[in-house]
Amino acid sequence: MSAPPLPSFRQALAVWWRIGLLSFGGPAAQIAMLHRAVVDEHRWVSERRFLHALNFCTLLPGPEAQQLATYLGWLMHGVRGGLAAGLLFVLPGAAVMLGLSILHATLGEVPAVAALFFGLKAAVLVLVVEALLRIGRRALKGRTAWAVAAAAFVALYALDIPFPAVVLAAAILGFLVPDAFVRTGHGTAGSDASPSALDAVLAADPGRPARMATDARRAGWIAIGLWLAPTAFLVAAGGGVFADVAWFFSKMAVVTVGGAYAVLAYVAQEAVEHYRWLTAPEMLVGLGLAETTPGPLILVLQFVGFLAGHQAAGIAGGVLAAILTLWVTFAPCFAFIFLGAPAVERAHGNRALTGALAAVTAAVVGVIANLALWFGLRVLFAEVRPLELGPARLDLPVPATLDPAALAIAVLAAICLFRLRLGVVRTLAVATAAGLAIRLAF
Repeated sequence: MSAPPLPSFRQALAVWWRIGLLSFGGPAAQIAMLHRAVVDEHRWVSERRFLHALNFCTLLPGPEAQQLATYLGWLMHGVRGGLAAGLLFVLPGAAVMLGLSILHATLGEVPAVAALFFGLKAAVLVLVVEALLRIGRRALKGRTAWAVAAAAFVALYALDIPFPAVVLAAAILGFLVPDAFVRTGHGTAGSDASPSALDAVLAADPGRPARMATDARRAGWIAIGLWLAPTAFLVAAGGGVFADVAWFFSKMAVVTVGGAYAVLAYVAQEAVEHYRWLTAPEMLVGLGLAETTPGPLILVLQFVGFLAGHQAAGIAGGVLAAILTLWVTFAPCFAFIFLGAPAVERAHGNRALTGALAAVTAAVVGVIANLALWFGLRVLFAEVRPLELGPARLDLPVPATLDPAALAIAVLAAICLFRLRLGVVRTLAVATAAGLAIRLAF
């Protein structure tokens, strides 16, 4: 079978736009959608090249599905292709999230709206548990991986060790002893079923990546400048909450290895307990809204930024802080891809890097377990008290404060997701409707 032609920029743009509008369901579903479009349907990229790009993006901080789209766009049409694919992956969901954030800030206390968000929060707990099980099945293949996951959980839940330190320690361990984590070939594939457009182009023009490298690196450094400039200006000028938003989410942009679920516990604890931009239930609302909108789950940070700005300066402040959050969250994503893409092929097959990736993925299981417990305690119980045990600090629920309605909706969501296999969007719809019915009835 002959390879199809490489698409025009306009043809690719239509596909990126469709993916951006329909990218519901979190990174696993989004990566599957990208694969279906560029590998199966259009045969623009080979299976081997797609998996190699995915492995590279998984190593990076930030949302791997959005960065994968950026990488694939760059492969086909250079910097403008990467920008188009990456931006269209984010903008539809960001626009919807901004509207929902305004709705929450302005009408969140209206009984009907509060009831809708109540059901949403209970269902999110089940989604986090589902993510824990899904990633755990894929990542925990040996005793060492299980030990790393358990250590990450204890470090975060009981010892209050910073999230970045946990991820870094896991990456170093995997890099130094990759054989403890890598048991079979990873990130490679057999021969592709049919030739792809990009492989045909590269076979005819092997110097193409080298010519694209200069523009990619230039774009990467520009993205870094655009990321750091507003942050430095606001911090130097003493920009109050906006400086805090820029600084905090800039830090998040470089430590979010493992995706949105992996970093949410850290973000939630800092935003809720340190900055007091929002409450723990509101953090759950934000994650639920991110689950129901297209685009990366990391858009929940936009919700957090909006509430921080809204608290300080009303709706206008919320909109400004939301835009600032998006800027400092996603500008680094483009920088990482454009600076790393020219060298990514040289990393292919590097066993040490593969070991680091596998170890980080194992640690992420422990991180998500901590997130599930942190959220679960606050969804199902009205009161949580800390228990000090030497260097350890354990959050324990007060049994008498159990919310039966929240428990019932969480069980309903679990049945919808695990037993009936309704999927994320329909499960959230059922749970939201149940929350509305329960709260309005009582």
